[in-house]
Amino acid sequence: MIVVLAAAAAALIALNWISILIAAWRLAPRGAPAPLLAERPPVTIVVPLCGIEPFAGETLARAFALDWPEYELVFCIASPGDPAVPLVRRAIADHPERRARLVTGDERVSANPKLNNCVKGWRAARHEWVVLADPNVLMPPDYVQHLVAGWRKDSGLVCSTPLGSRPDGFWAEVECAFLNTHQARWQYTGEALGFGFAQGKSMLWHKPMLDAAGGIEVLGEEIAEDAAATKLFNRLGRKVHLVAGPFEQPLGRRRLQEIWARQGRWARLRRVTFPAFFTPEVLLGSLPPLLFGLPAAAAAGFSLPAIAFAIAAAIYLPELGLAAAKRWPLSARSLPAMLVRDLMLPAVWLRGWIGGAVHWRGNAMTIGTEAQSLSGFQSLERMRQAYPVCSEQFGNGGR
Repeated sequence: MIVVLAAAAAALIALNWISILIAAWRLAPRGAPAPLLAERPPVTIVVPLCGIEPFAGETLARAFALDWPEYELVFCIASPGDPAVPLVRRAIADHPERRARLVTGDERVSANPKLNNCVKGWRAARHEWVVLADPNVLMPPDYVQHLVAGWRKDSGLVCSTPLGSRPDGFWAEVECAFLNTHQARWQYTGEALGFGFAQGKSMLWHKPMLDAAGGIEVLGEEIAEDAAATKLFNRLGRKVHLVAGPFEQPLGRRRLQEIWARQGRWARLRRVTFPAFFTPEVLLGSLPPLLFGLPAAAAAGFSLPAIAFAIAAAIYLPELGLAAAKRWPLSARSLPAMLVRDLMLPAVWLRGWIGGAVHWRGNAMTIGTEAQSLSGFQSLERMRQAYPVCSEQFGNGGR
């Protein structure tokens, strides 16, 4: 039994190291320039808004200042009375040199309010390449270039995880610990191993590809549009690829209740849409190696504090090193935030198994205990017939 427990602890630590090494190889440092491109096609950027986010003025201004020869902005808001409407109209008026427009209206094609908000923007897009971008993404000047460079011959979608930045207070540091060296690290590791999952924060689509499958409405087959996209392209034999490095999401202040609600919502979405991948998540973090390693150490007569310190160092030093190497936000609070995150992980995992209503930007959404059945195989056949070969002009992009 001692050998089994010690081997389990060692295996989990080794798995953690492997993920760190893969992420270190796969990820470019923050601020690294995008790869050069032979072609720079016109792009439509669709931005769904609901209310005013922290840093909204800055993130909105960034969208108008991208270094790309031809792109248009389509801002989507469900209600004409939304407080974001005057903010967007003012930004459009301040940048007459940029083709941009605001479209409003609430067309309900699914149970997903974000997807419902995006539908009108998708239909209004003038260009074949479309980016769906959350309004809290702090777009760098080469934002589009990073996305297009990530497109490969077998791509169905290119996207980016959020990189938490500008944390204000301890709980925002905990949010960074969740987003950066945990979620982003494991998502890039999965993509490098051939298990790419879509992330709805920034997504580059080739519009004819999705339109051949029935349009953006087919993403309503799942409660989350990124999960629906992942399953669609998995069935088609195409890949979801990630950009060379995640784009920033400035956080500002955060409260524990906000983090708990958000992590619980995401956990339930992952459990409902990809239960086989969600189940092993309980083994992530520092607690499982400690739970396996400390009883083995006690039975062997080793010092428990020394073993606990050694296991914690083996987990957290490489994680801190990854953040430092990639120039991600680090502070004196980072290590305590990682500890709190890992204490929360088992509770978040358990919460993922419980159904019920969640709230997203004022919308109540029910996530049950059973995965939604898919009804998109007819759409898939239409897509195969109408779009047999994906455009390959960006086949050598990405890292």
